[in-house]
Amino acid sequence: MKGTRARDLRDRTVEELSAKELELSDQLFALRLQKTTGQLEKPARMRALRRDLARVLTVLGEKRRSA
Repeated sequence: MKGTRARDLRDRTVEELSAKELELSDQLFALRLQKTTGQLEKPARMRALRRDLARVLTVLGEKRRSA
């Protein structure tokens, strides 16, 4: 999966962004479990997910403040 760009996120609705936030949070949780059990194959994926989640939360906050 390619990283999510903020300008692409700004075209989405608040509901879509909330769903994306939940999806990314679940994926990050799964990766944390893999890391703990020593099964994580791509550690860089955690960093990318955290950054994508931060982008989603930033755009979501912008939309909620402007509404």
